[in-house]
Amino acid sequence: MHLDVYGTLVAASLVLLLGRQLVARVAFLRHYSVPEPVVGGLLVALAIWCLNGVSGVVIRFDSALSMPLMLAFFACIGLNADIASLRRGGQPMFRFLLVVVGFLMAQNLMGILLAVIQGQPALLGLLAGSITLSGGHGTGLAWSSIFTEKYGMTSASEIAMASATFGLVLGGLLGGPVARLLLARVPDKAAGAMEAADPGQFEQPAAVRLITAPALIETLALIAICLLGGQAIARGLPGSWLELPSFVCVLFVGVLLRNGLSRLGWYAVFERAVSVLGNVSLALFLAMALMSLRLWELASLALPMFGILLGQVALMALYAIFVTFRVMGRNYDAAVIAAGHCGFGLGATPTAIANMQAVTERFGPSRLGFLVVPIVGAFFIDLANALVIKLFLMLPIT
Repeated sequence: MHLDVYGTLVAASLVLLLGRQLVARVAFLRHYSVPEPVVGGLLVALAIWCLNGVSGVVIRFDSALSMPLMLAFFACIGLNADIASLRRGGQPMFRFLLVVVGFLMAQNLMGILLAVIQGQPALLGLLAGSITLSGGHGTGLAWSSIFTEKYGMTSASEIAMASATFGLVLGGLLGGPVARLLLARVPDKAAGAMEAADPGQFEQPAAVRLITAPALIETLALIAICLLGGQAIARGLPGSWLELPSFVCVLFVGVLLRNGLSRLGWYAVFERAVSVLGNVSLALFLAMALMSLRLWELASLALPMFGILLGQVALMALYAIFVTFRVMGRNYDAAVIAAGHCGFGLGATPTAIANMQAVTERFGPSRLGFLVVPIVGAFFIDLANALVIKLFLMLPIT
């Protein structure tokens, strides 16, 4: 059964409504701040898996809107990135980047160690490390072709896609419980002080933001320019030393556009409209990504692969609790950042934002978290990950 683009959009909207209702009614989900798109999307994916097992029916969703929605989300991150604010977050951003690079190294070491212990090739552990978990589906697909052509790993693409899918699911489920555990160590007054702040772009997606139709149209035009310019830049980079994913180029164009127009005095980005469109794009993208998961492909993974991936989940939780939280200040912001790190350390930056939103919706805004995590998770991590992967491939593990 194939749903066209309109049917897919309807299904994604229903997934979000289902997730909202479940989070509102199930105390466990609220207590551990599990994101609404993750709840609804995973439940639908499980239902489709059961349907496939019973009747053999496969439901396929149209993916035409997924990429534009993801790129629009990153464009909104860029359009909200004020250079002055980024300078104020310079030191925490640098500290978080060091934390992330440290985790990339630990993630690959863990993957290789668990693969060798189980008598598997070390390359399998590397593929189930930062390539697919911190890197996501795009990075996994790119490197799997290299593993197949250069190292003769025939099933590299299947392993990469399954690992990235596993990470996307667990990244969305892990962030809330980790944040809840860490918030027990934060004085109540720390979270309470944050609640008095005005909600920023992403901290409280349900907050009322008054916008006008002209402002919305202007913002849509800016997002379209970001997508057009970012895609054009991305098409010119393949084969160069500066090759980057499309979403990074789109984010970069958004930063340049917002700050360039402001510096010239031509236009001031209306952040309320950016926040509405960014949150809509994020929610729909995550709903589509999760409801489209083919969970039976995860179930077909060999036992050694499951062992590696479960070890990576445990490593992520421990690292977020004992390293990310401590290095980032052991306060409310640090707990929110740790939840975000779980999101893109196992899945993707949109998952990280959803994790943080689930926490800040309940406990109050975190300006530092929503300044540091999107930029590091969307931009710097891909550069750092590429260097780390190449470093490990230089080791005598092939």
